[in-house]
Amino acid sequence: MRTIFFLLLATGMTCMARAEVRLAEIFNDHMVLQRDRPVPVWGWAEAGRAVTVKFGSQTKTTRTGENGRWKVMLDPLPTSELPQNLMVSAQTSVAVVKDVVVGEVWLCAGQSNMGMTVKNVRNAEKEIKAANFPLIRMYFVRSPAASTPQEHGQGLWHACAPRTVPNFSATAYFFGRALHQRLKVPVGLIHASAGGTKIEAWTSLAAMEKAPELQPLLDRWRRDVAVFEQPDHLPRNEAAKKEWQDAVKAAISAKQPLPPTPAYLGRDPLHPNRPGNLFNGKIAPLIPFAFRGTIWYQGEANVANGPLYAVQLPLLIQDWRTRWGADFPFAWVQLPNFMKREPDPDAASTWARLREAQSQALSVPKTGMTVNIDLGDQNDVHAKNKQEIGHRLALWARAEVYGEKIEWSGPRYQSHAIRSREVVIQFSHAQGLKTKDGGAAVNGFALADGTHHWRWADARIEGGQVIVSHPEIESPAAVRYAWANNPEVNLVNAAGLPTAPFRTDDWPMDRASRPQTAKAGAE
Repeated sequence: MRTIFFLLLATGMTCMARAEVRLAEIFNDHMVLQRDRPVPVWGWAEAGRAVTVKFGSQTKTTRTGENGRWKVMLDPLPTSELPQNLMVSAQTSVAVVKDVVVGEVWLCAGQSNMGMTVKNVRNAEKEIKAANFPLIRMYFVRSPAASTPQEHGQGLWHACAPRTVPNFSATAYFFGRALHQRLKVPVGLIHASAGGTKIEAWTSLAAMEKAPELQPLLDRWRRDVAVFEQPDHLPRNEAAKKEWQDAVKAAISAKQPLPPTPAYLGRDPLHPNRPGNLFNGKIAPLIPFAFRGTIWYQGEANVANGPLYAVQLPLLIQDWRTRWGADFPFAWVQLPNFMKREPDPDAASTWARLREAQSQALSVPKTGMTVNIDLGDQNDVHAKNKQEIGHRLALWARAEVYGEKIEWSGPRYQSHAIRSREVVIQFSHAQGLKTKDGGAAVNGFALADGTHHWRWADARIEGGQVIVSHPEIESPAAVRYAWANNPEVNLVNAAGLPTAPFRTDDWPMDRASRPQTAKAGAE
């Protein structure tokens, strides 16, 4: 697909070169501008030209710099459902963006689960027929990966309708729909995703170079790219790439599956998973566009190293906030349950470690995480209930961003105390603590003593607490809940929201996330 993106980008740049004054690519018909805060508008024209921007009752004037770039700041805008024109002029050259509304704008990014479309969710036909929401608009970021930060991007805005919504990001759409229906304002959703991609691709290289924990990863990529670009390797690699690109074009034309990526000598410097490449191509061109906050659905590609993700997710958040110069709200989807259910509580779980890393990132201010341990599919990493995924993200936004007094989170571990043979667990967000199925048995808890050997535990609810025990464990040392790839769980609060996975131990684990014995060395 990268070849197609390059062709699109090249075509777009050629067209822009013919226009004397032009806007950044995200400014196009059917867009949504962020309300109630200053709105940057920027673009390019001939160096030294005076540029005038008009929107609504506002007129702003500036002059291009030596590089031809210009930028103005619109004063905070009120909500507006009335379509307006955004007009930019430089002498006799005029650019007009039509059908512009003002409301709430969110950046929605991640890998394939963020990219999964409405046409692929459960009850898709019903959802598509009902999608008559012209004030929900989605911007599709089409820019390819790039080896350096890009000023220019590629993409289009589309208003929501049964004709357009099938290709909308489902998570973003259901999130935006919930906000639109509650807030009664236009909602813009900037959709930037790429399937199978790792978090390091979405973070700037400059930020990662300052993180000691990431240097081995960066060094490996540097070595592999150097191998790809060796003089005796480059011709063979470029020939293989061209052959693959031609095969991609043919497959798309014939509506056939895409061919696998060729086996290069080394790694392609434009690979979408090369650290920084998706930040460079997809995120950098959006800066400094105004939006309210970000939702993030990614992590499946990083499950092999959950502990490192505990460094990477906070780094990405801080990186993006630094680039925009704002501590905007940022929430993510904790990975749902996936793969075959494992009957052994001692079983390794890379997915549990990744979820733990996602939970640890909540130490970053103005962040949130939705728990989805009940929404997955053991046979499909792309869970189809994106309606509930989007709904839970919207609950967080309504409560934490827009100030509604509602419950948005399931129970979260707060503290524990060992009481003889039992462990008493305290939770936050625990009003109306109960089992989802209404039964007395609470599933998903495991208990261990000093041997670090885990056993499924008995658990019962007492008020806002859960009491955990096992008849054969006299001196419990630690508790875990939902610590598995696909755990069997049923603990929820009165809002029906599931309890977040947790563990009370900090015992070393191997890379597969299996607890080491008490005698084993450090991780």
